[in-house]
Amino acid sequence: MGIRECPVILVHGWKSHPGVWKRLTQLLSDAALPVWSFGYDGMNGVSLADLAFALQQFIRERQDESGYGGAVDIVGHCMGTCVSRYMLEVLDREKENLEVRTLIGLGPPNNGSSIAELFCDPVHGPGRIRELSGSFFPHGCNPVSDRIVQEFRPGSRSMNKLASAGLRPDIAYRIILTQNPAQDPGFFPAFNGMTWQYSRVNGWQMTYLGDGIVPHTDSFIEGVGLDILPARGYEFVYDPSLYCHFNLPKNPEIMHRVLEYLLNPGTLPVMTCPAPGTQGSCTGDS
Repeated sequence: MGIRECPVILVHGWKSHPGVWKRLTQLLSDAALPVWSFGYDGMNGVSLADLAFALQQFIRERQDESGYGGAVDIVGHCMGTCVSRYMLEVLDREKENLEVRTLIGLGPPNNGSSIAELFCDPVHGPGRIRELSGSFFPHGCNPVSDRIVQEFRPGSRSMNKLASAGLRPDIAYRIILTQNPAQDPGFFPAFNGMTWQYSRVNGWQMTYLGDGIVPHTDSFIEGVGLDILPARGYEFVYDPSLYCHFNLPKNPEIMHRVLEYLLNPGTLPVMTCPAPGTQGSCTGDS
């Protein structure tokens, strides 16, 4: 039986696995949307380029198996968004063989990762690694020696290559972020409800404008459609912990926003991103 609806490709984040999409997969299946979940949790020690190539091959195989060669949508969590962007903007930039309708990023470190830089900081790094061991990454893992952590440091060769490639004009980009406007410590207890934010100009700062792992400034791509949740401002619709980085793929408010974008591609974002690295306010659609 041929595929009629646009397939949705799910790409998880660093040290995660395809199971993180369980609830979203059910929601998409209930809406009759085909789901192709790409897992790279068994690929250790590889580069961002290697992961992007593996994703490209995965999609080609699924297309061959299904006989479907039309447009696809992609939803990425954290680094999974950048893996997808590298595939589309670097590997497939010239030929544009893969037709993508919408790319939705949940908490993506588009401009490099503050937490990757934090891990490598000689003063702050050791303590933060101890605090996040067993939650953000497995016990026994040393983030400092991890190849992906090094590639995701702001200003790295990989991040510069991705930035210089530029967005593809044929793709609708959407970014969904969370924040902790209520300053609730339960949002992310490890950092007392805050997010570490790195800037080459200002150094280290703590902010409530982030998801505990990724500050907003890591994600901004100027002019790209943006949603910042909770949508009610200071009022969390669900438990505050569901808005922290680890839980973005299973947050009901996020999942329904993703579904809205996928079912109605003409859906307008609430606002647009300011320039990367700025603290400027976002621009709402009129």
